[in-house]
Amino acid sequence: MPHPPLPFSTDTLAQCLIQNVPGFSGFQSVRKFDTGQSNPTYFVVADSGRYALRMKPPGILLKSAHAIEREFRVLQALAQGPVPVPPALYLCEDASVLGAAFYVMAFVEGRIFWDPALPDASIEERSAIYDAMNRTLVALHKINPEDVGLADFGRPGSYFARQTARWSDQYRASETGVEPDMDALIQWLADHQPAEDGRIAIVHGDWRIDNMIFHPTRPEIIAILDWELATLGHPFADLAYQCMQWRLPHEGNFRGLAGVDRAKLGIPDEASYVADYARRMGISAVPNWTFCLAFSFFRLAAILQGVKKRALSGNASNPERGLKMGTAVPVLARMALQCTTEAEP
Repeated sequence: MPHPPLPFSTDTLAQCLIQNVPGFSGFQSVRKFDTGQSNPTYFVVADSGRYALRMKPPGILLKSAHAIEREFRVLQALAQGPVPVPPALYLCEDASVLGAAFYVMAFVEGRIFWDPALPDASIEERSAIYDAMNRTLVALHKINPEDVGLADFGRPGSYFARQTARWSDQYRASETGVEPDMDALIQWLADHQPAEDGRIAIVHGDWRIDNMIFHPTRPEIIAILDWELATLGHPFADLAYQCMQWRLPHEGNFRGLAGVDRAKLGIPDEASYVADYARRMGISAVPNWTFCLAFSFFRLAAILQGVKKRALSGNASNPERGLKMGTAVPVLARMALQCTTEAEP
């Protein structure tokens, strides 16, 4: 099946990379990755190596969305630190070059696991992979933003309040119909904001297994991808966002772990994973867990509503997949409301 036409000139791209990416030479080809719904990503092959190019999508964009400049900045900041990231090579904010701002990073060879049940791994490897995700998340949250030049990467404090307001606005701006559960959820979150506890960390914003590249043969993370939603925020938001995967169904458009025999597979349950995180962070427990989970389901629903709106508007990275993902919005809202009825662990 032929690849769709590119939205930019390959000659212009090649010339730009030769002039700006250190050591780049011998451009060969470029093609768009099929995955990814936010920022279109392209695979570039040259004599000098292989590269990944991330750019903003076309069309009218929601305010503060698709912030590839922030992605590039955090990749640079975390280079050579305890959290592995792809080398960031070049940022072009001039939309006249390719039609939208973009950046280039080195292509990292390794494994991406699209199914969190890890059907092709052994029991021992599954346990080690989940432990690696937990350890790396703690390593990220223990970084002092000032030490890596990210002290101004986000406003300190009131993270959940600001994020609830932001994603409520984003959802309203991309509504395509009435979703009563989303309306009820937005009100519940506004009424149950946790007290400020002073915790501030670099948060990834989309911490899940398919945003990680693992070593080709070892259960070791060698690169974390998709930093578009990264900011200074509350570390428990990242943890809860990943733990949604334990609750999402393992069928249809979802890649969750609900209904999967995790003990048989060697995958920790939610409580064990959260306890390991707390132990490594040096705390006794993770408070306000019910709110954190409900917020995570809400934010994902708001994100997918934006994907659906872009698909309907004709400027989604993969319109057909975007429409399918949009069908998850009411399901996620309903699951979030179910979280609100749970007692704190």
